[in-house]
Amino acid sequence: MLACRTLFRIDRVFGVTSRCFLSKTESLSILSFRGSEKSAMDGFKKQKMVNLMWRPISTQSSSALAEAGNEVQEVAQCSKSSDVSKEVIQGETASVVSAGNHSVSLEVGASLIKFIRGKEGTTQMKLEEEMGVKIILPSSRDEDHISIEGGSVDCVTKASERIATIINEVVRSPSLDYSHFVSLPLAIHPELVDKLVNFQNSILGIHSIASDKQDDQANRATTNVAVDLKANSETNQVNVGIKSIPIVSYPPKAKSKSSTLLDLGIEKSIFIKPSTFHLTVVMLKLWNKDRVNAARDVLKSISPSVMDALDNKPVFIRLKGLDCMRGPLDKTRVLYAPVEEIGDEGRLLRACQVMTDAFVKAGLVLEKDAKQSLKLHVTVMNARHRKRRKNNKKKMETFDAREIHKQFGNEDWGEYLIREAHLSQRFVFDQNGFYRCCASLPFPGEQRA
Repeated sequence: MLACRTLFRIDRVFGVTSRCFLSKTESLSILSFRGSEKSAMDGFKKQKMVNLMWRPISTQSSSALAEAGNEVQEVAQCSKSSDVSKEVIQGETASVVSAGNHSVSLEVGASLIKFIRGKEGTTQMKLEEEMGVKIILPSSRDEDHISIEGGSVDCVTKASERIATIINEVVRSPSLDYSHFVSLPLAIHPELVDKLVNFQNSILGIHSIASDKQDDQANRATTNVAVDLKANSETNQVNVGIKSIPIVSYPPKAKSKSSTLLDLGIEKSIFIKPSTFHLTVVMLKLWNKDRVNAARDVLKSISPSVMDALDNKPVFIRLKGLDCMRGPLDKTRVLYAPVEEIGDEGRLLRACQVMTDAFVKAGLVLEKDAKQSLKLHVTVMNARHRKRRKNNKKKMETFDAREIHKQFGNEDWGEYLIREAHLSQRFVFDQNGFYRCCASLPFPGEQRA
């Protein structure tokens, strides 16, 4: 009986595609592989399993995707070039379809499945036709594994490499949104939340609208018309006598405040919810469970370094004024409150740099994000969050913030203690309305004398 074991090495990596630097190599194990071979002596079929180890794909390759969508404009962070740590994802066993066929199971992350499928399944069908394989995608949005089946090891290998290239391009483009970020929560301070709620209400005119309704009700209550009804017995008719009709003058209809705000591009959807207020340290794309777990481990491991950067003392910030991020006030995209560290010792920025460097070193930060400078700020309005109206084909990308800045440009929002750092998940919220916390790092919490 002749049995052969085939070991394949592939110079591509699947899943670790957002690495920022090439100073170190990375490794990622493919989940599993099985092949079936027919014996030339007795016709019996024997199954052999081969574990494939993936080596990294070049992270310097240019993206083939056209950049689309909006970038997160309100976040900037900086870091020095660091080595990328190795990451290994454990494998699972894939099933054999039939004699002579081969299959492999890959973990890609639920958020990336749609890019492998393509619009109306076009990308998947093209891969299957060109590679001579069958790609099986999960039926549930919560699943993050795909299977590739083919008649030879070569076609399965080439299909895996093509999918790795697709994922590499998607991760580097705006097509895949950021999933997590490191935050310094501020919504834990009720006094700040109240101030920001009042700020939003004053701009949207909620109080003035309520007073207008009360005035209308009062006007209706004081408007009286006296009418006498008398019956004429001879003619069997009712005579109507109107004694008093108030003289009312109607001024020209003024343009409503809501329509004026819309003309300025201001509406409720572009205001940041006060329950989510925070400072952003660094944005992350964590598209599978392994990367989320790696980010958790990073945040927990750097606690001593962060404490050293803070000199083991509590840090307070002051929020004062409003400013727009790039561009003129009449074409504002992001309106924010600047942050000032009380004492001006730079301890908070040093701590944020420690956190950013650690995530860069772990290979969890995109190269373009690692090169940006960190500017701590609290975003209060962002045109990117605008909801598209049914009658508008294109949503407005800016708003006019001149009047807002004139009224609140020197607003003192208060002083607040930074209590902790979170690994926050976007688009998912806890019972208090803040972003879901995947991990936290406490800061020194003693109050000032």
